Amino acid sequence: IDQTKRKRDGKQFRATLLHWSIPIPCSVHTSTSAAAMPPAGSLTADQLSFFEKNGYLVLESFSSAEEVQAMRDRMAQLVDGFDGADSSVFSTKDHRQLKDDYFFKSAENISFFFEEKAFGDDGCLRQPKELSINKVGHALHDHDPVFKKFAFSENISSLFSSLGYKRPAVIQSMYIFKQPGIGGEVVPHQDNTFLYTEPLSCTGLWLALEDATITNGCLWAIPGSHKNGLKRRMIRDENGTHFDRPSPLYDQKEFVPLEMKSGDFVVIHGDLVHQRASRTFLQCQDMH
Repeated sequence: IDQTKRKRDGKQFRATLLHWSIPIPCSVHTSTSAAAMPPAGSLTADQLSFFEKNGYLVLESFSSAEEVQAMRDRMAQLVDGFDGADSSVFSTKDHRQLKDDYFFKSAENISFFFEEKAFGDDGCLRQPKELSINKVGHALHDHDPVFKKFAFSENISSLFSSLGYKRPAVIQSMYIFKQPGIGGEVVPHQDNTFLYTEPLSCTGLWLALEDATITNGCLWAIPGSHKNGLKRRMIRDENGTHFDRPSPLYDQKEFVPLEMKSGDFVVIHGDLVHQRASRTFLQCQDMH
């Protein structure tokens, strides 16, 4: 899932499920009695320390095999029912979707976005639709009971309580595919670029729905890069949607892979620089 929003002192703050907060001092459950064990999803002092130092935190076996399969099965049903008539193309390179009204309206719908290489010169799909979709979003948490159940689960609530959030509320969710052969890369970026608030408050949560490895397109991140601040913002005004400055260049040697097993979960600081490589061999990867 991709993002959340919270209210404090009359203002709205955002965080992101699956993809997105400034480390906030918070209390941690330390009781060891069986009757007072912290709820699932609560972070320990060591985990919070790692997150604050590195800007990310991988939580192993966060979701059960049954939860993962339920989401994969549900997405297969949604894709099967999608006729392709109303859709768009998603790209992190030329950001063509920022000129597309379909993209902005997807904040309130379950919308489908094709890979930028999905269509041939004849305008037809190169592969079956289920192997051509880049992602589905951005309101799965509002309109689908399976994804809503996960987004508002006790695990998610406890995790955000550990991070110091008082009233987190999901504002965006997406199911991301890494398609065989045509799956596009996700270039280095910071989530706060797209989900800007004052003060910055975005936190992303990313759940692997199958194993994510170096060879099939796992996440990569620059540890500690969240401490260098936000480098650019996406702005939507009377001149359209644009960025306030060019994207910085990053040394690829600074990135480390975040390999995960199915059901593992990663918490991502809104200022963390991260990316995903393209996938060129014939095996499909799903992530929520």
